[in-house]
Amino acid sequence: MNDSAVEDKQIDVLLEEIMDKYGYNFAQYARPSLKRRINRLFVLNRFGDYAGFRNKILFDADYFRHFVEEITVNVTEMFRDPHFYKCLREDVLPKLAKAPFIRVWHAGCSTGEEVYSMAILLQEAGLLQKSLLYATDINPGVLEKLRKGIFPLRYMKQFSENYIQSGGTDDFSKYYAARYDWAKFDEQLTKKMVISPHNLATDRSFNEFQLILCRNVLIYFNKELQHKALQLFDDSLEINGFLALGSKENLKYSPLAYKYRQFPHRQRIWQKTS
Repeated sequence: MNDSAVEDKQIDVLLEEIMDKYGYNFAQYARPSLKRRINRLFVLNRFGDYAGFRNKILFDADYFRHFVEEITVNVTEMFRDPHFYKCLREDVLPKLAKAPFIRVWHAGCSTGEEVYSMAILLQEAGLLQKSLLYATDINPGVLEKLRKGIFPLRYMKQFSENYIQSGGTDDFSKYYAARYDWAKFDEQLTKKMVISPHNLATDRSFNEFQLILCRNVLIYFNKELQHKALQLFDDSLEINGFLALGSKENLKYSPLAYKYRQFPHRQRIWQKTS
């Protein structure tokens, strides 16, 4: 692949035009990763020149949806990093249980495997009925998959293993119905989810939460946008609430770090103390 199929200056202009037309701000995404994905799309869809690529993005709404799906990263699985979920199960949920109502925000939730994981944790802790899980992402396509709650059956073996390692003791298959090559998750889980588009680069806080999870999203942002997202989470989190990030993400060097206490065991979970 030719890495310079779309040049840096052209990407700068294109991102400005996308922001003006659609309100999507990709300008503060980490440039090397973003550039690779844009050029990959340019080559895969066999555009002869930049002008044709630009016009397709700006004047074909269906293609723009495809563009968003391709340049945003959607890698996830249920109970990903089982020890993280074990920490949620054993250390975080017992503290949340004291709240009269529990609001959880999954920011950048992708296709929702982690949202369903959280719903299962809450169900097993007897807390789901007094909880709401807000699931947001910039990509409408992945939210539609989340809303349906249907995942490939071939993934269930790995998901089940993750679930057991996270401390789960039930038969994982009780949470879904298998039909042909697909697994449809229990609608009782989906009923407790509020699913909506949200752009961490441009949108504001919309509620006050006891737990916010944004795992493996900030690594694709530059430092300025990382700080902006962390400030948004801080504005959205109650005192004594919990913030969970991905394994390569850290609050330690943020100006907000003084407000938070990190959990032990190297888990990327912080409690807001002030």
